[in-house]
Amino acid sequence: MSLFDDNPLRPPNQNGNPRPSDDQPAAPLSGEPPAPGLAGDPISYAATSPASKFKSYLPDDLRISWSWPHLIVFMIFGFASLLIVQLGGIFLLSANRHLTQKQLQQMIESKPQFLVGTNVLWYALLFLFLYMTLAVLRGLPFWRSLGWKRLNPDPTAGKGSPWMYFLSGCGLAIFVALASSRVKNADHVPIQELFKNRNGAMLLMAMAVFVAPLVEETVFRGYLYPLFASKFSRLAENAGVDPLRAIRIGSAIGIVITGILFGLMHGAQLGWTWGLVSLLILVGVIFTFARAWTGTVLASFLLHLGYNSMIAVTAIIATKGFSHMPPGH
Repeated sequence: MSLFDDNPLRPPNQNGNPRPSDDQPAAPLSGEPPAPGLAGDPISYAATSPASKFKSYLPDDLRISWSWPHLIVFMIFGFASLLIVQLGGIFLLSANRHLTQKQLQQMIESKPQFLVGTNVLWYALLFLFLYMTLAVLRGLPFWRSLGWKRLNPDPTAGKGSPWMYFLSGCGLAIFVALASSRVKNADHVPIQELFKNRNGAMLLMAMAVFVAPLVEETVFRGYLYPLFASKFSRLAENAGVDPLRAIRIGSAIGIVITGILFGLMHGAQLGWTWGLVSLLILVGVIFTFARAWTGTVLASFLLHLGYNSMIAVTAIIATKGFSHMPPGH
């Protein structure tokens, strides 16, 4: 069932089986493996979502095994691991040296491989956390549990082809570039420091094309969006909204929240220039809408890949292969 399908929801007893009462757990979903027993560890417990009758109404892509406690553990791990990675990198840079804070800052800015390297390492740790807590401790299929599946190939479904999403991402990048040109101080943001030299620009573009779309889409559209959408859908259903409308409300809230978090995550890179951050929030909302509409992270990944690829191509053309950097750099 699509999130935005207008067909009425079929009740759980469509095959003639008696509908479970409110105090009985719903029967296991078809094709869904039974949840393994807990091993007594807190992370496995945090990944558990109690079974309920409402779960049977959710689309397949919103039936997840993690809940708010798992998100809290994930956030704590994310902040702690980022701090450790950055402090570890700073320690390696300043080992056997007595540097002032200003000298250390200048050294970090002069080494783009430090900024890109620590970011990639942090991404890897986030992936490791999700893999360990979902695939290892819970025994779930990692990629499919996080929303990765093929686009519906049926043209009558109206979901579009992979190339449509990639090219749409390219077009979105052009729109954002034009809109950014009207934002004050758009050329004086921290991320521009990586364009001071050819190596920094090349590393940034490589990460933007080959790493960021995969990791960010898995975390935001694969992990965060279905959590927000399913939980707010349930809140709406508990408030008396009919299941179909509750799912639509929850999905809309999930799209907006995920888009906002996506834009805010890039805030520091943009020097908290709110015009640019707002554009990134809009981009995040569009990416998440594509994920919700198609029911697969692949759609938002292709949008993201096209978006970042267009930025990389235009940067390469504008700098003639990063051999002629912009004035002032």
